[in-house]
Amino acid sequence: MHETIWFLIVGGMFVVMGVSSSLFKRLPLTGAMLYLAAGFALGPEGAGLLALDITKDAPLVRLLCEVALLASLFAIGLRLRAPIFASLWTLPVRLGLLAMIATVPLLAAFGVWGLGLAWGPAWVLAAMLAPTDPVLAHDVQVRDANDLDIVRFALSGEGGLNDGIALPFALIALAWCTNGTSGASVAHVVPALRTIAAMIWGIVGAIGIGALLSFATTHAIAWLRTRHAQALGLEGFFALGLIELSYGAAQLLHTFGFLAAFAAGVAMRRAEHRATGERSPQDAIGSIDSSDVAATAAHPAKAHAYMAESVLGFTIELERIAEMAMMIMVGNLISTMAVALITWRSVALVLALFFVVRPLAVELSLLGSRARPMERHLMGWFGIRGIGTVYYLAYALERGKASDIVPLAPYALAVVAASVFVHGMSAMPLMKHYGRKRAREAAGRDA
Repeated sequence: MHETIWFLIVGGMFVVMGVSSSLFKRLPLTGAMLYLAAGFALGPEGAGLLALDITKDAPLVRLLCEVALLASLFAIGLRLRAPIFASLWTLPVRLGLLAMIATVPLLAAFGVWGLGLAWGPAWVLAAMLAPTDPVLAHDVQVRDANDLDIVRFALSGEGGLNDGIALPFALIALAWCTNGTSGASVAHVVPALRTIAAMIWGIVGAIGIGALLSFATTHAIAWLRTRHAQALGLEGFFALGLIELSYGAAQLLHTFGFLAAFAAGVAMRRAEHRATGERSPQDAIGSIDSSDVAATAAHPAKAHAYMAESVLGFTIELERIAEMAMMIMVGNLISTMAVALITWRSVALVLALFFVVRPLAVELSLLGSRARPMERHLMGWFGIRGIGTVYYLAYALERGKASDIVPLAPYALAVVAASVFVHGMSAMPLMKHYGRKRAREAAGRDA
């Protein structure tokens, strides 16, 4: 009977979300809000059907977050169609690296002086909260491969980059908790230099691994399709295989696996862009004969575009399913917390992150860039926190001292819940206002 209830609940949620997706586009609501509430309702305070514990179930939570992040990071990379050396890429790189470098110490300082934490746990909390979320940010991401809007592109690229780059910050913070500090000395300088070298290798190696695997497999499949009419169909298998291969190879070579998955998506799109040229993928594909789809997939002028768009469609659906599963999980974790989630300390942390730390980090990272004030303000506001934070919370619980990490869980989950509602409700009206302003500016230039 218990399994039957679960089939009814999950099936009903899929149907409701499929039917109501267009309604959410007209209201300041998101699916993540509904999923979060559903996860809470399934917990001990509601139906009592699910009771995940962030401490006991940390390995399961980390694994589920890992899978969701990989699918989302690959999908984001596949949406970004700008040439690799285009100036547009400087903005996500600045946000993904420089803004994170500014965010971590600012948040750690607030953790010590505002929340009363020791420096070690404060740095761990800062590392958890530093990455922006690729799973929940689809309302402010690029809408398709043809979207080169500066705000959407920057936020999408940032979400793709910083979930991987956050790892060394988390490792350093956990080491600080374990070993403590005793002032600067040669004994501390050598490990620091090794960490910097490992971070550089982690970034460069992951990008290279993901890009090389993606280019090799994409071109191999295109060659089989166009020359021999083989390897047709099953784009979903190809997408999942490439994601897992990139992540596995990156982990094996001690680089950042999340960054490799993102790079694999970018590389596949780059292969399509080089093959298609300046035409949009939709124009390159043209009309498809439903009775002979294989002819389009094997057409020399259409193969790359068809492959990229088919894989993108599959990964977007996968991303939405992952969003539902992850938000139900987060809602349930909140329902099983033994301490209050909403306290003056957690509210102070949310306010400090959303209104001070994130905007300040964005402004510092974009100094000298071509982003205009309104664009900077939007990037500063939409520092959405979500599954990346939960992943690093579970990661820290597995590897750190329970006495240091367990008290951080309410803070991390409070920030995620606040981001789901605050950023979710503000995304549609703010982005619509931004779109109207851009349209008026474009009309004025044309006039």
